[in-house]
Amino acid sequence: MEMRILAIYTGEYGQRHIENLRAHAPQHWQIDSWLAPTHFPLVIDDPLEFLPAEVPAADLILSFAEVKGVAELLPDLARRSGAKAVLAPIDNEAWLPRGLARQLRGWLERIGVACATPKPLCSLTEQDYWVTRRQRLTYQSREIAEFARYFGRPSFTLTVDPQSRFIVAAEVRRDATCGCARFVAQGLVGISVDEATEKAGLLHHHYPCLASMGIDIDFGDTLLHVSGNIFKDEVGEQVKPYRKIQYIAPGIRSED
Repeated sequence: MEMRILAIYTGEYGQRHIENLRAHAPQHWQIDSWLAPTHFPLVIDDPLEFLPAEVPAADLILSFAEVKGVAELLPDLARRSGAKAVLAPIDNEAWLPRGLARQLRGWLERIGVACATPKPLCSLTEQDYWVTRRQRLTYQSREIAEFARYFGRPSFTLTVDPQSRFIVAAEVRRDATCGCARFVAQGLVGISVDEATEKAGLLHHHYPCLASMGIDIDFGDTLLHVSGNIFKDEVGEQVKPYRKIQYIAPGIRSED
């Protein structure tokens, strides 16, 4: 599926995502970017005042903005670009609060544009995404699903030597949009299956993940930890058949 993408950013968080997309996205994707403003009035009377003079045609808009005011520009950007879908992740509540995310989904629905607001971004699959610890939202969008085939919830294929129980190869089936999955996969090669799950969490942290380190009310944890646990769960499932689990029987002395 050929796809034209317009990626919006305001700082380092967005730049990292765009660089990874340009390096590893399918060749049939066209990726344009726009450096959005970072200062807005409390009430934006006319969003068109803040939009670029020329907006490239797009099928999908990606909003990596670190300023919540950008969300109010997205419906007009969608109209002017002809976009059929908007992906606006929540990796930090300060950048896109949950209430504003709900409003954004409603604004876009009214003009016939699909919208997904995954929290965090690496919870996105081809069908749904997290908004709270116990709630996933589904979506209907060819454009977002096409994006999620390649970027979103990380997915690996790990090859394990059954004798040594060490990982000898790691293939990324779906990368995190920021590129963290590729970094984690490289670091897992040569690691024992007994250490792989925790190692995945450390590698995710050292990349480093740029999700929020503040406690998020919807998860009762930091989004950085939520993201890290996604990586650990994926790797844990991959190595589970090879792990040796020790059972301790109470009341039996070890020398017996």
